[in-house]
Amino acid sequence: MIGVAIPAHNEEACLGACLQAVLRAATHPQLAGEPVMVCVVLDACDDGTAAIVREWQTAFALAGCRLDALEIAARQVGSARAAGALHLIAADARWLAFTDADTRVSPQWLAVQVTLGADVVCGSVAVDDWSPHADKAQLLREHFARTYHDREDHRHIHGANLGVCALAYQAAGGFAAVACHEDVLLVRALELSGARFAWSALPRVFTSARLDARARGGFGDTLLAVTCEMEVPLTTT
Repeated sequence: MIGVAIPAHNEEACLGACLQAVLRAATHPQLAGEPVMVCVVLDACDDGTAAIVREWQTAFALAGCRLDALEIAARQVGSARAAGALHLIAADARWLAFTDADTRVSPQWLAVQVTLGADVVCGSVAVDDWSPHADKAQLLREHFARTYHDREDHRHIHGANLGVCALAYQAAGGFAAVACHEDVLLVRALELSGARFAWSALPRVFTSARLDARARGGFGDTLLAVTCEMEVPLTTT
C-alpha cells in the first residue's frame, strides 16, 4: 500500500484542490490498482479544514482509496508530518509520499515516485500563480526562473514533494519535531543511512506563492525574503 501524508493547519481554502489532485494521482493506471491511503493531519485547526476532509471521503472511497483525518495539536509541521507517517506505517504502507495542503500534485506524481527505483525521491516544485505578490510578481517569477533548478539531478528539498520507502524512513529515525526544515533534516539522516536517492523533476507539483505561509522559515517565507530584498536599493562603493 502507498501512503500519502498531508499536514494541514487551517487550510480550508486550499485543501479541496489538493485532495482532488491527490485522488487523480492515487488512481493513476500505472499504479496497477495498488491501494492508496491518504492521511490529512489536522494540526490545531479551528476552521473548516476537517469538513473539507469529510466532504472528500466518499469520493476517495468510491475510487477504491482511503482518506483519513488525524487530529493533533502540535502547531508544528515536523510533528504533523511525523504523525501522518506513523499513521500510514501502522496501516502497512510500503511507500510514504509527502505533500502540502496548498500544493497540487500531478496525475503521475505517485506513479513516478514508486518507479524511479530509489529509497528516496526528492522532487522539485513549480509555481503557476505569482499574483499574491502583486507588483513584485513578475520580478519574483524571473528570479525564481533564474535561480531555481527545476531539472533532473537538482538538489532542492521540499516537504511538498518528497517520497520515501517506509523501511528507509524508519531506519533514518523519521521526521524531527521541529517548526521548519524537518524535510532537510530527514534527507540528511537518510543520506547518512546509505539510502539510494533520486533527485528528480519528474514527479511534478505546483505549490502556492501565498503570503500567509503556515510554516515559518519554509518556502513561503523564502519568497517573502526575496521580495523584501527587491525593495532594498542597491548601493555602490
